[in-house]
Amino acid sequence: MKERDLVVGIDASTTATKAIAWDRNGTLVAEGRASVTLSQPLPNYYEQDPEDWWSSAVKALRQLTEKVDPARIAAVSISNQRETFAPLDAEGRAVRPGMVWLDERARALVPELAAAVGPPVDGLAAIHRISGKPVDIIPVSNRLYWMQKVEPERHAATRMFADVHGFLTARLTGRYATSWASADPLGIFDNDRKIWSPEILAAVGVGTDRLPVAEAPGRVLAEVNEAGATATGLLAGTPVVAGGGDGQLAGLGTGALSPDVAYLNIGTALVSGIYGREYRNSLAWRTMGSPTGEGYYYESCLRGGTFTVTWFADTICKGETMPRDELFRQLEKEASEVPIGAGGLLMLPYWQGVMNPYWDSSARGSFIGLSGAHGRGHMYKALMEGLAMEQHLSTSAVEAELGVPVTRFVGIGGGAASSVWRQIFADVTGKVVERSETVEASSLGAAMCAAVGAGWYPDFDSAASSMAGRIIGRSEPDPERHRRYQDLFEIYRRLYGQLKDTFAGLDRFAGDAP
Repeated sequence: MKERDLVVGIDASTTATKAIAWDRNGTLVAEGRASVTLSQPLPNYYEQDPEDWWSSAVKALRQLTEKVDPARIAAVSISNQRETFAPLDAEGRAVRPGMVWLDERARALVPELAAAVGPPVDGLAAIHRISGKPVDIIPVSNRLYWMQKVEPERHAATRMFADVHGFLTARLTGRYATSWASADPLGIFDNDRKIWSPEILAAVGVGTDRLPVAEAPGRVLAEVNEAGATATGLLAGTPVVAGGGDGQLAGLGTGALSPDVAYLNIGTALVSGIYGREYRNSLAWRTMGSPTGEGYYYESCLRGGTFTVTWFADTICKGETMPRDELFRQLEKEASEVPIGAGGLLMLPYWQGVMNPYWDSSARGSFIGLSGAHGRGHMYKALMEGLAMEQHLSTSAVEAELGVPVTRFVGIGGGAASSVWRQIFADVTGKVVERSETVEASSLGAAMCAAVGAGWYPDFDSAASSMAGRIIGRSEPDPERHRRYQDLFEIYRRLYGQLKDTFAGLDRFAGDAP
C-alpha cells in the first residue's frame, strides 16, 4: 500500500480552479488548473454558472491525478472565492446564475437590509455586530435580500443557497457542508457563536435547512463518493476537509498567525489581514474568522488592487503592442525615473468604491494634480503610490485600535513579485515587506487544513511551522523616503473627505441617466 504522503489544496478562485498537491514540508509537487468564465449581463452585475465551478474543478483534479498517483493523497481541502453563492434546486441544479463577489445589483437595498436586521447599538449596526461585516455591498446577505425582493419565485424555488466551498463539497461527496471560514464571509453567519445567524436569516428569508452545514476548519466533512471519484480521478473514500475563504487561507499559507505580522495580498483586490484572538468589530476593518478555527483576521480590503493596474494597461496604454509582461516592466522603469510624489500627482484608488474605513460604494478613482508636465510614467508612479498610501491608511487605523504595531508584511499575489512596488509599500508604510516563495498561498493554506484533518499535524501552528512558504525577498523601508512619504500621506488622507460629496453627486447624476 502506497504511503499517503500528499495533500491537495483546491483553490476555486474567481477566474480559475487550481488543484495542487503538497508534501509535508509545503513543497509543491504537482498541479492542474482550468479557467472559469465570468459574465457581466448588465453593468455591475457579475455572474457565473455553478456548473463551471464543478467542470473546472474536475479538469484541474483530472490533470493532477494524471501526474500523481491518487493513492498518495491523504486528504483534500478547498479554498474558495468569497462572497459568491449559487441558488440550487433539490437536484442541485442552478435556479439562476451564481452571483459573484464583484456584483453590485443590491446596492440600493443595503441600508434597508441593515435596518431589517435590527437597530444600531452604540453606533454599531446589528448586522455588523453579528457578522463582523460593516454595512457594505459585498456580503452575500445583500443579494439574498435582493432575490427575496426582486426574484421571489426563484428565491422560493431554491432548495440550497450554497457557497463555492459547500457546492464543491457536495459534488465531491454528496453532502452540503462548508467551513466556518467560508460561511463567515457571506455575512449571514454569527461570527462569534459560529452558527448561521437567526436574525440575519430571518431578514433574508432563508432557513438553516437551506444552507450547508458549517464546521470548523481542519475537520473532515465527508469522503469522496463513487461519483466524485469517477469524475475527478480521486479515490473514493478520500477525506474532504473543511478549508476556508481564499483570503484567510492566504494568511495561513504565509504563516501570518501573530498580531505583529500581516499578510498582504497585492492581487486583483488589495487585501491585508492581522491576526487576533478576540472577536472585535470596527469600521477600520471587517472581522473574518481565522482558518484555524480559533481567533480572527482583522482584514482590510480594497476591491481595486491590481485590477487598477490592468485598467491602466488596457486604457492609458491601449495602443501598445508589446507583450503585457514587457509593458509592465517598461512602466516600472518609467515610474522609477519619477521622484516621490510623481511630480505633484496623487491617485485615489477607489475604482470599485471603498470599503474600510469609509464603506462608500459611491466613491470612485481619481488622479489629482494632473498637468501638461505629467506623462504615463508619472501616472503609473502615482498609481503604485496611491495603493501603498491606501494600505498605510488601513493598517494605521487597525494598529491604532488594537494598540499593537505591525512590524512586517508578508507579500503574496502578482504585485508582490515586483521589487519596485514592494519597496514603495515599505517606504510608504515604514514597515518591512517580505515576499513569500509561495505564489499559491491560498492553495497551500487549504493544504494545511487537509494536513491537520489527515492527522499529519496536531494543530495549525505545527502545520504552519512546517509548511508555510519561506521568504525569498525582503524590502526594508528607507528612513528618508519614509519621512518624505509621510508628508505626502498627510495630503492623501484628507482627499476622501474633500471629495465625498462630489462622489455622491456624480453617483446620483449617473443614476438619473436615461
